[in-house]
Amino acid sequence: MPTARDELKDLAKGFRWGRRPMVPRDAIEHTPVREERIFPTDWARTDVGVAVRQLLLSGVMKNLLNNELTIRTYGLENLEGVEAPVMFVSNHSSHLDATMIMTTLPDRWQAKTAVGAAKDYFFDVWWRQAFTALVYGGFPIDRGAGANAVSKARQLLDEGWSLVVFPEGSRTQDGHMQRFRHGASRLCIEAQIPVVPIGIRGAYQAMPKGRNWPHPGRPPVTIRYGEPIYPVEGETHQQLSLRMTHAVAMLFDEDRTTWWEALKREQAGETPALSGPQGPDWLRTWEGMRPIPKPGRTKTWE
Repeated sequence: MPTARDELKDLAKGFRWGRRPMVPRDAIEHTPVREERIFPTDWARTDVGVAVRQLLLSGVMKNLLNNELTIRTYGLENLEGVEAPVMFVSNHSSHLDATMIMTTLPDRWQAKTAVGAAKDYFFDVWWRQAFTALVYGGFPIDRGAGANAVSKARQLLDEGWSLVVFPEGSRTQDGHMQRFRHGASRLCIEAQIPVVPIGIRGAYQAMPKGRNWPHPGRPPVTIRYGEPIYPVEGETHQQLSLRMTHAVAMLFDEDRTTWWEALKREQAGETPALSGPQGPDWLRTWEGMRPIPKPGRTKTWE
């Protein structure tokens, strides 16, 4: 006979903590459509919000990351002389990604950069909404039909804000990069702003999907900023997306080898793709979890 404790556990499993109750399937068609509520985020990008965010990023989040991870940052010199706004685009392998980008950006970029975050996860309950808006200057992106997100992104670009976007749309399931969606490239072409590619290597091994905290032992993670990519006249969003994907792949290749070797392979059209091996899911996950080397002697050309 189940105890009171067992019954409480069953109740907790079935309760949607912090969310609206689920409507039974047979009642959905008879349930009035609920008006969508858009969480306000502009307050987090005021002068006060920016000051608090930079304090949190530099005084709390950065120290926390450095305590749990061994982080190496390269390529920030590529931002010198670049005028805002820009679109920062990165592979997406972990919940560490946005925090790593925001804590490694130089102050002048950090102060006026906002992160596009999935509405169905980061803007589902009030406390996560407030945290995302304050710490990342975040605004919601609807992974289904993102008309509101596109409108907000355009507004922010018009106001001089740079954006951090993960074109894959969601974190990788197996450690390998997914196809880039075209929303980011469309915005860049429409606004005629440059793309700054970012390659983050090791975040999946440190904290893959399903974990809420990094693995112990301060696993190594590398973040590389590439040279800006400018839209060219007549370029389609598909073509720009391919250039963005290739730029991130080049950063990974450089991190695995050296700048010179990666450049030679790029010139020969032999940059390794990041889509992973063909085969069963277990093989792809096995390869995706392959650990990256611990920091050691600085490689040639770095």
